[in-house]
Amino acid sequence: MDDTFRLHRGTTPLLVSIPHCGVHLPGPIDKRLTPEARRLADTDWHLERLYDFAQAMGASVIAATHSRYVIDLNRPPDGAALYPGADNTELCPTTSFAREPLYQPGDAPNPDEIEQRIEVYWRPYHEALSGEIERLRSLHGVALLYDAHSIQSIVPRFFDGRLTDFNLGTAAGDSAEGALAQRLLAVCQAADGFSCVLNGRFTGGYITRRYGKPASDVHAVQLELSQATYMDEEPPFPYRSDLADGVQPVLKRLLAEMLDWLETAKSR
Repeated sequence: MDDTFRLHRGTTPLLVSIPHCGVHLPGPIDKRLTPEARRLADTDWHLERLYDFAQAMGASVIAATHSRYVIDLNRPPDGAALYPGADNTELCPTTSFAREPLYQPGDAPNPDEIEQRIEVYWRPYHEALSGEIERLRSLHGVALLYDAHSIQSIVPRFFDGRLTDFNLGTAAGDSAEGALAQRLLAVCQAADGFSCVLNGRFTGGYITRRYGKPASDVHAVQLELSQATYMDEEPPFPYRSDLADGVQPVLKRLLAEMLDWLETAKSR
């Protein structure tokens, strides 16, 4: 597989980014991973399917094809920690969310290989992402970036207890106008049977922080969704339509609310 991402160009100012849905492992990397790592447990499973309505809404969609174990597209290229003082995984992860080694002994990537992976996998995604943001801003005067993620509901490495269902992040208010964030939070609060939080444990990763610049007419929001809301969290990690059918309408309302907010903001 040569392509490191899939990009659909839409007609509205909205761009959905899905950087952790990829499952492809290039052969030279795959053969160095442990058998457990090859199960790709830390994937943001099934998000392209979960957001399959986005294109019909006119949104642009960019989705990674390669596993986050190859390189984490939501980390800065210099490897700086997203959450200083907390437990962070690396740009090229060497341990799983369960703190298990991903590579067989002596096979972890060295600095030269990490630089190569940046050029081959990380940079193309971000060039396409930034290019699409600029295209939308040029066409519409503004771009709305929705960074879609999911994670297992219980990951002691990163948080205590069970994760909130809907975790909205705007870089603690820096990546999107506050009125937009509050309207998205209200959508989640109105969804029966789900819990939600704004700028809680997950405030937004590198993508949200790097591209969300309200003063430059780019508003970025991250949603970290608990995987317990739409799938089984044990291998082989199957999609659960009986659960997902209750989540998709909320996700659709979130995207619609971003576009509605923009129309309201334009009329002010």
